[in-house]
Amino acid sequence: MADAVMARWHGDNYQARVFWENAFNLLLPNSSVVEVTFEANGPKAFDDVVVKYDPAVPRGGPERVSAEYHQVKWHVALDGRFGYADLIDPEFIGAKSVSLLERLKQARETAPTSARFAFMTTYRVKDGDPLGTLISGTDRSLLVERLFDGTTDRSRMGKVRKLWREHLKLASDEELKRVVTGLRILDGHRTLEDLRSEINVKARVVGLLACETASEFRYDELARALKVRQLNGLTRETFLKLCEEEGLMAPVAAAVDPFLPIAIRSFLGPAADIIGAAPDDTLLLVDQFRERYLRDDRDWQIDIRPRVEAFLLAAVKRSAQLRLVLDAHASIAFLAGSVLDSKSGVEVELVQKGRVGSRTWRASGSTPSTGAAFTVTEQEVGSGAEIALAISVSQSTEAQTLAYVKAHLPAVGRVVQFTLPAGPGGQTVAGGTHAAALAEQVSNAVRALKVNTPDAMAHIFAACPNALMFFLGQQHRAIAPCIVYEFDFDRRGFKTYQPSFVVD
Repeated sequence: MADAVMARWHGDNYQARVFWENAFNLLLPNSSVVEVTFEANGPKAFDDVVVKYDPAVPRGGPERVSAEYHQVKWHVALDGRFGYADLIDPEFIGAKSVSLLERLKQARETAPTSARFAFMTTYRVKDGDPLGTLISGTDRSLLVERLFDGTTDRSRMGKVRKLWREHLKLASDEELKRVVTGLRILDGHRTLEDLRSEINVKARVVGLLACETASEFRYDELARALKVRQLNGLTRETFLKLCEEEGLMAPVAAAVDPFLPIAIRSFLGPAADIIGAAPDDTLLLVDQFRERYLRDDRDWQIDIRPRVEAFLLAAVKRSAQLRLVLDAHASIAFLAGSVLDSKSGVEVELVQKGRVGSRTWRASGSTPSTGAAFTVTEQEVGSGAEIALAISVSQSTEAQTLAYVKAHLPAVGRVVQFTLPAGPGGQTVAGGTHAAALAEQVSNAVRALKVNTPDAMAHIFAACPNALMFFLGQQHRAIAPCIVYEFDFDRRGFKTYQPSFVVD
């Protein structure tokens, strides 16, 4: 019984933290979030946290979203798995007779057409289940073009459509498409402690008190108290009033931030709002892409590069100190670094996002780099003068790079692999100085390799933090001429690398 009570408490706290993670966006300058509600009055099953936007915000494509309704499901253990069939099972969401998809269908009937619905759970999709291939790696939305692929009900996707369609008693795939379009499935979501850390970071950003004590987290109980007081729907004005009443305001800092925040966004992830920079200081390229894929009628060099360069050069005219937010492709991060290199005279710090929130990374700081250096190995693949760089930080790139080089780059003679001793992972780069040191190591290695062939092309295949790619771009003079490649991480497009910018 005690374990059951603890589980219920933790589940309530998890939902409360998702609420605060979104509510703090109300206090950000130029935020599009205008209202955040905890345990709203509907739509049922998607009423745990409701976020409304004005103006509507883009999500992984040209569509604009005016509201997002969240169903939050926390579990004691992280070993749970689910698949597409569980979405028609009422027990999966703790209900007796109505499934998640039925709740979604009901919600669709009353919600605005511009609304989106998010199912957030600490469980993960089963390995090999068709549902896993239907979730976008960009914003976790359902890839409807893959689900409705024109195949029959006997196909792999057809079986999913048939089960869902018949469960919802729909007459056609077109009706089913209208129901599931815009559904996001955020599986394997962050732990209670991860959310606690994220909320503390956001609290400091918006000028509120963080809660550092180990035994209690005051924001958990405050969310429930708001529901009891029927103050669970917060706007910026009501939130500010609440902060004053509850003593949540942090002492005002006297120092003025000298850095101008600017942002480049070519995709939008699961975050609830576009934050970090004012609209006039944001280059939004989302309409040039479908998910992470460049639209067929667009070109990296012709359509993307001039806009990025013009935006950054205009920002430099306003400030010699820039804080750069990059919710963007790795190629754009590299290009940004090549524009704002060491010769530009601009001081740049990067907002690097991670599991425990955002951190500011600089190439040089008060403490030196403490991370490991790359292990560098070479593999001959031909007699050509060109080289390929396989940079493995967050993920391994070796196998895919070798396969691409052998299939498409006959002029490449050597593949140079850069790996870290601990192997790939999300926490292998210690910070800004470490990232800058790794970038410098790569550039020095390339310079040595090209000493006799300075005009030989370098092909860059990297899986690493955008900050590292930015710092590598700042070293472009040692690497160029070079081509940066984008990988199909969702594996629903070209399923390999594609060249983006040529930097010389």
